[in-house]
Amino acid sequence: MPAPARIRIPLPAATTMVGRYAWSKVGTQVRSVAFILIYLVGFKVLILRAPPAQAARLALGIAMVVIGLAFFLEGLLIGLMPLGKRVGVQLPGRGGLGLITGFGLLLGFGTTLAEPAMAALRATGRNVSAWETPLLFMLLDRYPQALVVAIGLGVGVAVALGMIRFARGLSLKPFIYVTIPLLLAVSAWCARDPNLAAVLGLAWDAGAVTTGAVTVPLVLALGIGVSRASGSREEAGGGFGIIMLASAYPVLGVLVLALLRAPTAPPPTDPATFFSPTHRETALRVLGSEARLVQHAFRQGGPDARRAVFADEATYRNAVTSLTTPSERLRLLGDVSLSEWLTQSASPQERAWLALPENPATSAPRDPGAPVLRILSEEAGLAVRAVIPLTLLLLAVLLGLLRSRPRHTDEVVLGVGMAVLGMALLTSGIRMGLAPLGDEVGRPLPRVFRSTPREEGRVVLQPFGPDQILTSFGPGGERQDFFYLHDRRGRPTPVPFRPERYDAEAGRYEHIIERPPMFGPDMSLLGIGLVLLFAFGLGYGSTLAEPALSALGLTVEEITVGTVRKTAVVRAVSVGVGIGLVLGVLRILYDLPMIWMLMPPYLLLLPLTHWSEEDFAGIAWDSGGVTTGSITVPLVLSMGLGIRSEVAVADGFGLLAMASVYPILTVLLFGLFIRGRQRRAMRLLREGDDDE
Repeated sequence: MPAPARIRIPLPAATTMVGRYAWSKVGTQVRSVAFILIYLVGFKVLILRAPPAQAARLALGIAMVVIGLAFFLEGLLIGLMPLGKRVGVQLPGRGGLGLITGFGLLLGFGTTLAEPAMAALRATGRNVSAWETPLLFMLLDRYPQALVVAIGLGVGVAVALGMIRFARGLSLKPFIYVTIPLLLAVSAWCARDPNLAAVLGLAWDAGAVTTGAVTVPLVLALGIGVSRASGSREEAGGGFGIIMLASAYPVLGVLVLALLRAPTAPPPTDPATFFSPTHRETALRVLGSEARLVQHAFRQGGPDARRAVFADEATYRNAVTSLTTPSERLRLLGDVSLSEWLTQSASPQERAWLALPENPATSAPRDPGAPVLRILSEEAGLAVRAVIPLTLLLLAVLLGLLRSRPRHTDEVVLGVGMAVLGMALLTSGIRMGLAPLGDEVGRPLPRVFRSTPREEGRVVLQPFGPDQILTSFGPGGERQDFFYLHDRRGRPTPVPFRPERYDAEAGRYEHIIERPPMFGPDMSLLGIGLVLLFAFGLGYGSTLAEPALSALGLTVEEITVGTVRKTAVVRAVSVGVGIGLVLGVLRILYDLPMIWMLMPPYLLLLPLTHWSEEDFAGIAWDSGGVTTGSITVPLVLSMGLGIRSEVAVADGFGLLAMASVYPILTVLLFGLFIRGRQRRAMRLLREGDDDE
């Protein structure tokens, strides 16, 4: 039989077809992220009354996220997922349960390395202080690869257990009854030690990070293939549950790693002690080198920390004055701009040493951050190291073990290339756009409910003399000294004169720029309510945009033959995420122990799971994993760490953990409500038949 003739399409027509297809995919991602971005920017501009910093760079980062996500998901769809499905269908016929389990372990580990959301987790180490939470800092900053391996092994074990469950047709509930009490017991044990307690939020957040755009579709594709090939008794809903396992076992992996590393971490202390010469050996064990120790003191510490680092006052002063040199500023501050450091960290004495004549927040040179090309180069290397090994693993099993070939090799090659390109753009955009946006919203968020003025910057006026001071009188003869200061638009504005801020000998006056409380001194409760409303809206709106949740809702509608609508499931999950973020923000604002936040909902979930039907239990527990995607994770992580740095609590993790547990609760309650309604309808129907 002759080969079919190839169809030739003119270049203009082909370009138009490809352009329309690409635009439809990019448009889908634009619609998915539009609400949450408008929500964040609108809140920052209208409520926090501050435009986003470096708006052009921020916009470029968000555009890279949108385009990268479109490329990545399309590459996953045409490149990696067909390989996973083919392996899943053929593997049970070529090997026993041991082979399936071993491959599941490797696949779970590989998908974790390829998860785009892991980039957001890697970027959080720079915001953790080494003296408050030494063990947490070491895991994130000193041993990030070990952390990724621990998370990957947790996902690998979960996928392996999921393959055993699919192959044997086992119920999900026993896995829940064993896994959740085990995690709670280990967490309660860790809560007894301050170092280990600080890791709990990270551990439970890690479970949410792993179930993203790579892990969920590939693992589900493999699981469905194994179920079909094994002739499992599981019905359509039996494919649920593996996402729950992939969310739970990374928690255990991180906690085990923390327990192993805990003996090498010193106890928490204050910054002056941590950076003191007598404590230097211990500090170097945490930070790794003298250069990193000095930079950490400048970036994260206050003047007491920086003074303790140097041998004498002269060396300390020389280091501060060297910040005017670009090379020294990069060495001491890294990617933190001088204006940000002056506004948020520098003491009056340090500002005086720099002798800046104007408002540092506006006149100091602003570092643009790492160059875009350097970020793209770094993230492209990480994308290649993440996607290519996973692809080689699937191809090795398919070609070497199963003696089979992909049906469309050219599509697989194209898909893998698109996945690498998309992941590089996506993770670069996270670094440049989403993470800074979340931090910009999170840092000033506590100011919404403050009842006292908040310092926002300082202006050093030199030379300054008595001839600049004027006097005004009130209606009752009250005297007020003041002087004029130009605002950002160049308009003269009267400023009260404070004698204690005037150094007559040096001819210098330091004016503190204060932002008044947003709602007045007596309206902090309204401010707290606004913060919580913002958190709920963020959780509800971002969840509605998650494509994985839409797919979950459609599946529920199919297996319930339309009795449970997709929109009802999506809303139940979104409400749960909103409630979870509200409680997560409260935990950070009031520095509540993480174990207090974890125990009540999970202990409530166990009896609710027992009373629920098997399929709905799997749906509910999986819903906690599909809510934290590539957009939600970096925003929520950055917002939590931004709030943490503003209110000076030990850690800002736990938001994702709260956003994962409460959707399970709301969906289980929704399922019990649906079952009760169905039983009432059946009872009324039987009573009607009896009456006839």
